[in-house]
Amino acid sequence: MEVTTKPFFSVFPDLKVSDDVRSLFEDANIKEITLKKRDNMLKISFQCDHLISRVDTWRMERTIREQLFSKRFVKIRFQESYHLSEQYNLKYLMEHYMKSFLFELKGKGEVIFNVVRKGDYKVSDNVITFYFEDTFVNRNKAPEIKDFFETILKNRFSIDAKVGFDFSKTIDQSLKMESDYRLQQEIHTIVEHADTVEKEQKEEKKDEKTKAKSNSAGESGNNTKSGGRSSGGFKKGGSFGKGGYSFVRKATDDPNLIYGRDFDDETIELKNVLGEMGEITIRGKVISMETREIRNEKTIIMFAVTDFTDSIMVKMFVRNDQLADILGDIKNGAFLKLKGVTTVDRFDSELNIQSVVGIKKISDFTESRVDTAPEKRVELHCHTKMSDMDAVTDVTTLLKQAHDWGHPAMAITDHGVVQAFTDANHYIESLDKDDPFKVIYGVEGYLVDDLTDVAVNEKGQPLDDTYVVFDLETTGFSPIKDKIIEIGAVKVEHGEITDKFSTFVNPKVPIPFQITQLTSITDQMVIGAPDIETVLPQFLEFIGDAALVAHNASFDVSFIEQNCRYQDIQPDFTSVDTVAMARILLPTLSKYKLNVVANALHISLENHHRAVDDAGATAEIFVKFVEMLKDRGIYDLAKLNQFGENNADAVRKLPSYHVIILALNEVGRVNLYTLISMSHLKYYARRPRIPKSELSKYREGLLVGSACEAGELYQAILNDKSEERIAKIANFYDYLEIQPLGNNQFMIESPKITKVQNEEDLKEINRKIVALGERFNKPVVGTCDVHFMNPEDEVYRRIIMAGKGFGDADNQPPLYLRTTDEMLEEFEYLGSAKAREIVIENPVKIAEMVEKITPVRPDKCPPVIPDSDKMLRDICYNKAHSMYGENLPEIVTERLERELNSIISNGFAVMYIIAQKLVWKSVEDGYLVGSRGSVGSSFVATMAGITEVNPLSPHYYCKKCHYSDFDSEEVRKFAGGCGWDMPDRVCPVCGEKLIKDGFDIPFETFLGFKGNKEPDIDLNFSGDYQSNAHKYTEVIFGAGQTFRAGTVGTLADKTAFGYVKNYYEEHGQGKRKCEIDRIVQGCTGIRRSTGQHPGGIIVLPLGEEINSFTPVQHPANDMTTDIVTTHFDYHSIDHNLLKLDILGHDDPTMIKTLEEYISSPAMDNEYNETDNRFDATKIPLDDPGVISLFHDTSALGIKPDDIGGCPVGCLGIPEFGTDFVIQMVVDTKPNTISDLIRISGLSHGTDVWLNNAQELIRSGKATISTAICTRDDIMTYLINKGMDSEESFTIMERVRKGTVAKGKCKEWPEFKKDMAEHNVPDWYVWSCEQIKYMFPKAHAAAYVMMAYRIAYCKINYPLAYYGAYFGIRADAFSYEIMCQGKEKLQYYIDDYNRRSATLSKKEQDTMKDMKIVQEMYARGFEFEPLDIYKAQATKFLIVNGKLMPPLSSIDGMGEKAAEAVAEASKDGTYLSLDDFRQRTKASKTVIDTMVELGILADLPASNQLSLFDF
Repeated sequence: MEVTTKPFFSVFPDLKVSDDVRSLFEDANIKEITLKKRDNMLKISFQCDHLISRVDTWRMERTIREQLFSKRFVKIRFQESYHLSEQYNLKYLMEHYMKSFLFELKGKGEVIFNVVRKGDYKVSDNVITFYFEDTFVNRNKAPEIKDFFETILKNRFSIDAKVGFDFSKTIDQSLKMESDYRLQQEIHTIVEHADTVEKEQKEEKKDEKTKAKSNSAGESGNNTKSGGRSSGGFKKGGSFGKGGYSFVRKATDDPNLIYGRDFDDETIELKNVLGEMGEITIRGKVISMETREIRNEKTIIMFAVTDFTDSIMVKMFVRNDQLADILGDIKNGAFLKLKGVTTVDRFDSELNIQSVVGIKKISDFTESRVDTAPEKRVELHCHTKMSDMDAVTDVTTLLKQAHDWGHPAMAITDHGVVQAFTDANHYIESLDKDDPFKVIYGVEGYLVDDLTDVAVNEKGQPLDDTYVVFDLETTGFSPIKDKIIEIGAVKVEHGEITDKFSTFVNPKVPIPFQITQLTSITDQMVIGAPDIETVLPQFLEFIGDAALVAHNASFDVSFIEQNCRYQDIQPDFTSVDTVAMARILLPTLSKYKLNVVANALHISLENHHRAVDDAGATAEIFVKFVEMLKDRGIYDLAKLNQFGENNADAVRKLPSYHVIILALNEVGRVNLYTLISMSHLKYYARRPRIPKSELSKYREGLLVGSACEAGELYQAILNDKSEERIAKIANFYDYLEIQPLGNNQFMIESPKITKVQNEEDLKEINRKIVALGERFNKPVVGTCDVHFMNPEDEVYRRIIMAGKGFGDADNQPPLYLRTTDEMLEEFEYLGSAKAREIVIENPVKIAEMVEKITPVRPDKCPPVIPDSDKMLRDICYNKAHSMYGENLPEIVTERLERELNSIISNGFAVMYIIAQKLVWKSVEDGYLVGSRGSVGSSFVATMAGITEVNPLSPHYYCKKCHYSDFDSEEVRKFAGGCGWDMPDRVCPVCGEKLIKDGFDIPFETFLGFKGNKEPDIDLNFSGDYQSNAHKYTEVIFGAGQTFRAGTVGTLADKTAFGYVKNYYEEHGQGKRKCEIDRIVQGCTGIRRSTGQHPGGIIVLPLGEEINSFTPVQHPANDMTTDIVTTHFDYHSIDHNLLKLDILGHDDPTMIKTLEEYISSPAMDNEYNETDNRFDATKIPLDDPGVISLFHDTSALGIKPDDIGGCPVGCLGIPEFGTDFVIQMVVDTKPNTISDLIRISGLSHGTDVWLNNAQELIRSGKATISTAICTRDDIMTYLINKGMDSEESFTIMERVRKGTVAKGKCKEWPEFKKDMAEHNVPDWYVWSCEQIKYMFPKAHAAAYVMMAYRIAYCKINYPLAYYGAYFGIRADAFSYEIMCQGKEKLQYYIDDYNRRSATLSKKEQDTMKDMKIVQEMYARGFEFEPLDIYKAQATKFLIVNGKLMPPLSSIDGMGEKAAEAVAEASKDGTYLSLDDFRQRTKASKTVIDTMVELGILADLPASNQLSLFDF
């Protein structure tokens, strides 16, 4: 009786599966579904006419269970049967279904699975013979194996097969050792499991007895031991935080007891501490620590400990008198054993340990791997955190491990980049000079084979010659393993199709299901067709002497060539690839599949993936390409190949392979950098690509290795390329590489990789690579492909990979750094002698070939400007004479000569001339330049016009007769201060008012006492002018001599925290915050992207090659920009190449805007835009009104109550307008410019005011004048105390960089001792120890000078000031909120004040701007309503004594939209809102807002004509 079947998806119509899975089961038919109630199992019988792997059926079982039976537990079991074509035989089935057999065997147990996996088999007719080693386990499992295979083959495939065994298999001793070892491990596991079960059973019985006893004890009075302690923790009075326990150390014999009382309990692993468990004992390493003083002379200590299975926070109260002793032992890195109570903290709801009973010191319990081999290996393939979001270990950590293991060298080979080189070099520099350990500098590049011609084996054929355009359909991708199933060809002569050839070919093997899906060719269609032995001669006759053409010709031609060899025909074809032609003729296409190219050329392609149709379409493509080539003057194949050479577009589209490139010497290093630059600048497409043609050109000094499984050689072997092709590939490399089997384990699991079924297949590929090495005399090396240092570090990479969206992130290959013995064991299957050769001998030989080189040049290479020394000297003296007269005062000459000698002798004159040219150019173009950093310490910089800050001591000088006073008693009173704070005086010689100047800043702050400090001239250009300044550097040095300073962006703590938290949440694992923090530390610092310093320019001297210093690239690999940055982070090369800091800043823009407003006709004053422009540099720096702003608001004509209670008038003044600095101003009450400079220093430092000077001033130990405010204060103070000037300078440098505060200054105890001997007070030393960063006085002075001028304008030209402030510095100016009158503004201020604790960042910015608007209203100024025809896009206008806001102040109106509206308004009156919308392209939301605000209120909705208009 015929069985009725139903299509699979008609039975399960609601099943949601991918398209691939659906196509796999679409042809399956359900025969029967039965439910076994006793087993709760649904058995589904189906039949199919193509193979479905057991992995796929198992996944479908799981899908049905999860989607259709999620609410109750039902087992789903498939019982499949196959009706396969006669092309299938037992041998083919065993080859192609073995993965499925093994998958099922694994479900039956590891032992039977491993027996079959390690064995061999042969198929003869319908007999399968398994070859096993003669062991007890193998013989014992044989009957079960026989039954398994015979039953499945009978029931599933209707094949009556017989299974037999041969136990004569022998394996070499090394394999036997491995096999025995694994067997012992299996036996050990079984025995251990049995012991565990027995132990658990005993424990359960013991627990039952204990419970019975404790129950009876509880009933008889609830007595407890241990001083009233119960299983639940503490009795009343002993709980955490209520007076509780505050142990002191008790008498004990254990010297390791730190706290509490002695204990000796067994520890529990932290991964098992999941909830409140009462009292527990743990051990761990302290990874973070914090103390917080509370009431009653007590401190709470909070520290996190980890045992590396998990982490937990410990919280304990101690008396303050105990604190010092306890903190001496409980510190980061300490290993402790402690006992306490697990408690869910009521503050953060996290489980932690409180009520600590006792803490002991213990030794480090972590096990570190050591390399004990007498001869050590060298790792030649190692990734660091600079491999984009891929590797997770810092380069110095890896190098230290290799060095400590005694390895003679290690290679650094990051993916496509060399950014770890500089840190690697720092590690080498930290070793002894005679230490032989060396770094091999290299890269794992992305190699592109561009050496294959477009026309392979061309013989000069003209394009109008005869060509056979053909296409094949095959059973797979390997010309050796797979078969041709269809040939389609057309003959093209003189651009016309003249003949066709088409036939199926019987492959004598089944056509895989995926191929049938793709081509629609079934077994039935080819069974009656001739075989290849018959078809090939016919096809060759059709070809004749014609050249072949195909789409991806290497694939099709390789099949024809291989089948020629099988028939003893020597192939000698010319073949032209239309894919390669498309890459050079259609470079804008993203893909070059046949249908994509055909579509681009408007060629019809029906029945795609059928040979004759594809051949016809390819022929049409070829004919069109020939026409395109002729248009370019190309008429033969030789010229076609020339046209295709070095084509960057083609390289960016070609497939890439991994390659290892190592630098052998200095020449190799420069060539490596050249290749890195090219790969980023010219050939970048998703990754930096290195064409073989370029590698061949720059190969001198380089060693090229075949890399990992993603390398060209491994892929060729994996894909069964021809022996000739494999030999050609192998010959390209200097050495070949193989890796541990675990690295490529994923191939066994992958259904797409059919060549690799088991570990033996992986070994076979490695053996083939070893054989190729022997054949071509290439050394073969074993490498780890290191991505993390230790096996347990895989967790960090797993989390990063999961964060990037990799589905297999949880299956991390063991890419850790192995010891020599670990690697020898990995390759023991090659035999011990060969293993030793590839693990030790060959890598060491390669390491010995490599010279010790430094990745960055050690020499200084400043740019050269002819006669720069003389030019600088002349500029300075000319300026000095113009200020101080023909006979310069001795102090001026002495300072100039001292500085010039130091500057010129150390080669820094060029830097000054460059800065001088840039500043003079900016000033000439109308933009002031502010100096940053310590350049203002240099009098030469002042005289050269680079900075306005005059660092000489306070003095008077006369512009008219050049009288000067540096030494009078009156002047000396201001030593260390500012000349502008001195009283006004007239010249005793000519009666003119004297100029006051001088900020008293020592030059040594800038260059050191011996010129040994690396100077940095940082300049603040107007943000509007910054790009002009950058371009001007090219004018100075020439095109191609300047580069933007590159930066490397790495994974920050906050982002890494998100990765880690999300990972554990997605995996349903709740982790404590301290454990997340621990894991985060392993994920931070990993390279994410590259960028550019906001103002840094690196200057390359003429005649030098940038690649001898650093590779170069585009920022963030943006191929659309013409900006080129250094590949290395600029800090790594700033010791030998000049870096200019050309930064953009608001202050010069404010000054420029103020000058324009004040000189404009809109303001009623004495200035104009032609012959009497307002010049901000002429603003006096001793205006009493400006100083009064820092005391009260009187100069503004308002009271504090008018502006929300702010007691001073410095709101909106740069450097002094924030709440933080305003409070500092109120606290310090500055009276002079010198005081303002000190406040600026305090406010810009880190831990200079807060936790430092603020406390000292409040306690009366220091004043604003004596506290440390700028870095110069330290050096000047210590020298005045009699300390050595060089030592004083060094102390200043260590303090200002935070080296002392961070505990990293080794000389600090010696410095402290010396300071004490020179009567430096304790508070001063303490202050130095707090500072983490501080400003130079010159920087503060430059900022204050700019701020002073702006403050002057605020008082005297208020409309200009508010217009400039709102247009440049306001971050959230809103027409709706701020321009509707004083009352409306107050409403919003009150609302924001009520919500002050919850304001968003934008609202905080709005609040800041509202305070300035409030001040403007208070001073009696108003906003002019916005006129759509007058308003500018982004600039405030002064109209009728009021400010008209710009269009961009309308909420929702961006700058671009505002510019569009301003431009459209020039074309005349708007007729309606519709007209406005069409002309300006403004959004409906913005237009509605403008209507509501009355800006467009007069416009009708649309252009309607009325009869009454006539």
